[in-house]
Amino acid sequence: MADHSNRRVTLLCRPTKHLSSGSDPKTYWLVGSPFFPPLTVASLLLRLSSDDLHKESEELRTLIPKGFEVIGALASGAGAEAQAAVDAARGLRMLLYGEEEGENRPVIGAVAAGSGELKFFVSESGKPKSLEEIDSVVEEEHSEKYVWENGCLVRCELPIKLPVYYSLKNTSDVEKEYVRATEAVVTKLRDSQAVYMLEALNKTSMDLPAPIVIHGGHLDFRADLSNIRASAEGGDNFDVNSLPCSYFSVSSKGSSGFSVENADTIQVSVLFNSLGPSSASAVPVAEYIPVQDETRLLVVDIKLDVLCYASKKLPLRHAVSRLIIPGLVDQLNALQNSMLPNLLAQHPQIQPYHFSPPGVLHPVTVFYELSFGETEMKQVEVRKSLHSRLGLPFDRPLLRIANALDFSKLKNPVSQQKGSTLLRDVHIGIPNSGVSGGSVSLVQGSYEYFHYLQDGFNDSGWGCAYRSLQTIISWFRFQNYSSIEVPSHRQIQQTLVEIGDKDPSFVGTRDWIGAIELSFVLDKLLGVTCKVINVRSGAELPEKCRELALHFETQGTPIMIGGGVLAYTLLGVDYNEASGDCAFLILDPHYTGTDDLKKIVNGGWCGWKKAVDSKGKSFFLHDKFYNLLLPQRPNMV
Repeated sequence: MADHSNRRVTLLCRPTKHLSSGSDPKTYWLVGSPFFPPLTVASLLLRLSSDDLHKESEELRTLIPKGFEVIGALASGAGAEAQAAVDAARGLRMLLYGEEEGENRPVIGAVAAGSGELKFFVSESGKPKSLEEIDSVVEEEHSEKYVWENGCLVRCELPIKLPVYYSLKNTSDVEKEYVRATEAVVTKLRDSQAVYMLEALNKTSMDLPAPIVIHGGHLDFRADLSNIRASAEGGDNFDVNSLPCSYFSVSSKGSSGFSVENADTIQVSVLFNSLGPSSASAVPVAEYIPVQDETRLLVVDIKLDVLCYASKKLPLRHAVSRLIIPGLVDQLNALQNSMLPNLLAQHPQIQPYHFSPPGVLHPVTVFYELSFGETEMKQVEVRKSLHSRLGLPFDRPLLRIANALDFSKLKNPVSQQKGSTLLRDVHIGIPNSGVSGGSVSLVQGSYEYFHYLQDGFNDSGWGCAYRSLQTIISWFRFQNYSSIEVPSHRQIQQTLVEIGDKDPSFVGTRDWIGAIELSFVLDKLLGVTCKVINVRSGAELPEKCRELALHFETQGTPIMIGGGVLAYTLLGVDYNEASGDCAFLILDPHYTGTDDLKKIVNGGWCGWKKAVDSKGKSFFLHDKFYNLLLPQRPNMV
């Protein structure tokens, strides 16, 4: 009999960050992996369908990548009970993984008490009504390293053209024929003549292992992922059927760290091979079967794109049979359920996308129906639902297509992101502010550094506010709130003319603009509203540090400082509330040199500025007023 006296729950996530306040009862699914020690929780997903477990299973089946699985449930709110959480988790596992796999694992039942304290229990397989409380709960400090140091991604893209024949006299047959075509694809995936080619997707190294080929006849569809290990690491006479996933690992991560984006990735290609070896001679055979009624052919184009997680010790053939093929089958079934109701009336454009949202250790896969674009109301509601399930904020578009994982960068890392080659995020790594005991609040997300004389355009002496506006708009682009190009000075001026703020003669001039004009342009081009803070003197700016810190913590957008005779971009504040000491992280658009990061930082063009420095010199002029423009995040997903 197994000794469970030293059992412990390991938390790779922080459950209390996900739990919503209030007494309303809620259930959260606990997600782990067969490649982790038992009772290891990687993430929490909110249960959305409180009375429909089947609907939950259908949504989670493709959302959670293969290699991760539901291992329990957490109940919170009034009347929360561990046994009810266990029962719900077992019921979901039965629907997701079948009777055998759904029952043969221990299941966690957790309860969030009113005080916020979490209690964990475990229910052993075969003893569904017997709960054992787990007193030892450990929070892993280096969660991403825990997941990705010994794990990798396995991906398979499979475009398919499904031929569907149906009688014009009986169009209801189209659903039956679509199901038949789908079943034929599943049969071919599991066929002994199918061939799977595996290769490293990471192209950053010149010394990559050769691709390998695995034949369908060597696949094992019943292997237990939690117990299988590779028996060979390679060598001159290695057996491809024993090779582990680590065969394709990059030896060093360098400075890139551990994350979904930097994980070793194995690409799997499916080759349907019907030309297997045969000792008997044969000639091609064509069979003619006449149809009774007039028939039409409907070719349905679908794209499958499966992303899985695997231990690097897992044999590659098991990664194909137990992760990739089940993932492809699940996506086929999900597409079938989505397409069948309106297959003839409307051919839905359904595509899978992979995301790595902040705070979620593993990727998630989402299907979007894009016939009417991703801003169509139904798609907005889909994203809101996903934000709820994943515990994501509702004021930032984290699951739009522009945020999807881009594996083409792994295939060709030399190619850069489309658009500008300007310096990005120049404040990262700069020296500290010198404020003792201060709390630093910074811009959240990426931006580009716009300054004088860029693109061969001479705006020295008048264009600083324009450059600050361009930096702010680049931030909204990088956070995927907008896809518009960063406007030129002339386009900014033209926008102000179009809204009636300026006369037509304003276009092409070297006239200054200020915070108010910037707010007009942001509203017109991006639909972004702004808050304005006015101070009568530069000496009053330190009094606004608490308010500015709150802005960076809640909104996270760059701030434009105008007024006086100069305009700056503010990227953060370092503020000691007890002493009142503070510093401002200034990005200065008045720089006229080349985009040399070292030169910019050493020259103080991006750096911390005290209101009064050690020599008694004031950065903000005491005899000038200042307007601070605080762009607000749009409330959108």
